[in-house]
Amino acid sequence: MASSTAPNYTIPGISTSDGGRIIDLLRTRLHALNDLSLTLKHIHWNVVGPHFIAVHEMLDPQVDSVRGMADDTAERVSALGGVPHGTPGALVAERTWDDYSVGRADAIAHLGALDLVYTGIIEEHRAAVTEIGKIDPVTEDLLIGQLRSLEQFQWFVRAHLESSGGTLANADARTERQAAQLTGRSGEKRQ
Repeated sequence: MASSTAPNYTIPGISTSDGGRIIDLLRTRLHALNDLSLTLKHIHWNVVGPHFIAVHEMLDPQVDSVRGMADDTAERVSALGGVPHGTPGALVAERTWDDYSVGRADAIAHLGALDLVYTGIIEEHRAAVTEIGKIDPVTEDLLIGQLRSLEQFQWFVRAHLESSGGTLANADARTERQAAQLTGRSGEKRQ
């Protein structure tokens, strides 16, 4: 696939064509991380119910970490000779997913939906690692480090959803709204 953002220069040892491909992949990761940090804050502000404080306080360190990941990703794009586009308009125009769909809801409902969000981000990060790993071990390492944290955050979320038998309450959900309905009270009228 040809790069849509081939830089005029890039890191020594990487061709500008390969640098452009890495920039393209990192651009989508940057959008995903910026979106995730906003989604986490949305949940933080809209969570209610008996598990409110546990979830409310669990999310702030995740937000801070994800914002750091976005910053590292944007700086890597710049180092590769690209231009990181961190504006809301660029994120919305270039994303391949829908906005988070749960409003005010109980903590477990939000966590059921958030689990699906983390799954999507982790899967896409892993796909990027596979492709980037063929070109640039430094950028690959950056994404692997991010994956380590993202997978840990998902584990924190899943700990609230898992039964003692090892099944997830949202296991059959295909959408965020389904996950919220399977796991808790969504706070919205059911249809």
